[in-house]
Amino acid sequence: MTPDERARAAEEREWYHTIELAPGVVTRGWFDTRGVAPSLPWPDLTGRRCLDVGTFDGFWAFEMERRGAAEVLAVDVPDPSQWDWPAGSEEEARRAIGSRKGAGDGFLIVKDALGSAVERRELSVYDLSPDAVGLFDFVYVGSLLVHLRDPVGALGAVHSICAPSAHVLLVDGVDFALSALSRRPAAFLDGRGRPWWWKANAAGIARMVEAAGFRIEGRPQRVWMKAGAGQRGSAGRAGLRHLTSAQGREALLWLTAGDPHVAILARPV
Repeated sequence: MTPDERARAAEEREWYHTIELAPGVVTRGWFDTRGVAPSLPWPDLTGRRCLDVGTFDGFWAFEMERRGAAEVLAVDVPDPSQWDWPAGSEEEARRAIGSRKGAGDGFLIVKDALGSAVERRELSVYDLSPDAVGLFDFVYVGSLLVHLRDPVGALGAVHSICAPSAHVLLVDGVDFALSALSRRPAAFLDGRGRPWWWKANAAGIARMVEAAGFRIEGRPQRVWMKAGAGQRGSAGRAGLRHLTSAQGREALLWLTAGDPHVAILARPV
């Protein structure tokens, strides 16, 4: 891509991740995770084989490459019809949410701009297996469990492709109110009209990880995923006009503090 083409792509299409394509050329992402990355509990990735599950625009896959990984594979499901939709979801909602991911061309734009060697494959987390992808020394699972009907089953598939000495870094959204109210593992079930399923508290996410066969290292870490330029635009302003609703109040929290997440470093038992 030419510099002009990169600049247009950064401004004109919808992005999930905020990524610098070139000096001064930054995508208008829904989230800006650039400030979060340095604070996460990364193990040493030098020379390791790494996997990014649910890559979207690829921020975390390219971050692993930057940290010295010898090989990075990124997997995702670009076709919205293959996502975990609840029964009765309207076609309009499927189109609206699916259009954000497009055909995964954001990943390809970034890969070209960075001159990256990261490989991407169309593969569901449920279909991960040693036969399909081999074994990995490190796996990143980010902001994915909330969108899955069976999060523990998905983590079980992740477990199956971990080398014996592997690390898994899971960073996923938590329900802020539920986390404040209870330290016992708990989750709300949504499952209405969109692929948002189990919204757990921090203890609930940790219990999912343990139930899938992992041992947690250290204490789970609270992180806030900051809103990017895309979220602070029209969609964010629309949410702020409805502060009397739960969704409006959530929009205010996201736009000010960020989306509450928990980061967990674990190893397969």
